Amino acid sequence: MKTDQLIDMLSTNVEPVKSGQVWKPLIWALAIGGAASFCMMLATVGLRTEAAGGIHVGFLGLKLLFTLSVIGTGTALLMKLIRPGQEARKLFRFLFLPFLVAGLVGIVALVFEPSAAWHPMILGTQWVTCLYCIPLFAIVPFAVLIWALRKGAPTNLRRTGAIAGLVAGGLGATAYAFHCPDDSLPFIAIWYGAMVLLCAWIGARLGPWLLRW
Repeated sequence: MKTDQLIDMLSTNVEPVKSGQVWKPLIWALAIGGAASFCMMLATVGLRTEAAGGIHVGFLGLKLLFTLSVIGTGTALLMKLIRPGQEARKLFRFLFLPFLVAGLVGIVALVFEPSAAWHPMILGTQWVTCLYCIPLFAIVPFAVLIWALRKGAPTNLRRTGAIAGLVAGGLGATAYAFHCPDDSLPFIAIWYGAMVLLCAWIGARLGPWLLRW
């Protein structure tokens, strides 16, 4: 068979892939991953036990604002990266915006407090728990996101893996926020931000291996 004949045969009756076949697995992965993270949090460290005063609810809202903004930006990027040839460079400008805002707000919070208060504001009471819980809660979301991404055809595997890790870390941090007893802006910026970025780094390392065609 000649090359031209082969090309004509392969291009006959070719239909475009429906958009829903690409993004629906991602939506399901987010839902399943988020539910799994929350259930793992309940099974391990549990919900915050102390009375939920107004200040605690307010800081929970700030934690969720940070984590959900990370998840939203990362998911928008994955919607692009799952298709070949779409690098979504414009969206990458907003990727680190939640981290930048959290960092600036955390610095401002420290400036307005005496230096003696910085240590508890930065370390809190359970920074070690945060250190291992967020990556732990991100394992299942990362696995189901990789499954969903393999339904598509990402070409930049390292970058796609990094964003999948970022979103998984955001889901893990969201679940941990419902347990976290530490209410300070520097704590959120440093530990939540660092653990989510760690998940992104791990995703970048695993992406080329897990997403290869």
